[in-house]
Amino acid sequence: MNIQEISKSIIAQFGEEAIEKIEESGLQSALFVNISFLEQICYYLRDQEGFYFDFLNNIAAVDLGDAGFLVTYHMTSIPYQHTLVLKVAVANDRDLQQLPEVPSLAAVWKTADWHEREAFDLMGIFFTNHPDLRRILLPDDWEGYPLRKDYQDPESYHGIAIK
Repeated sequence: MNIQEISKSIIAQFGEEAIEKIEESGLQSALFVNISFLEQICYYLRDQEGFYFDFLNNIAAVDLGDAGFLVTYHMTSIPYQHTLVLKVAVANDRDLQQLPEVPSLAAVWKTADWHEREAFDLMGIFFTNHPDLRRILLPDDWEGYPLRKDYQDPESYHGIAIK
């Protein structure tokens, strides 16, 4: 199963606007999907005969600076032994009071729960409808998101010097 076949199937199911572009450069091809179709597409890829992407390997978030954020989903079909990368671009004005939002996939794959919490904790991406979105690595009262390009290291935490 190649990226073109998967893309055609998604377009046939959801329409042209579901796929924003196909990236065929680099180590592994990827589909950029419209964020408003993300959850529906993932259910389809998980449940559709011939695809059966039953394992979500990883979710990674990348800070693109003023261009926003990129959230990448690596998934595998264990029975069919093929992999797929989905990407969604998320615009954001960098305001820490208004975090970029992406639909949660925790209902599609249980492993998304922890991966989304990590992306929330370190990058500040808010996953809507997540069952328990809270920090996973940093203390609850930590300010900021350390993997963002504009993050400033604090001088101290509760009176303890950091540096």
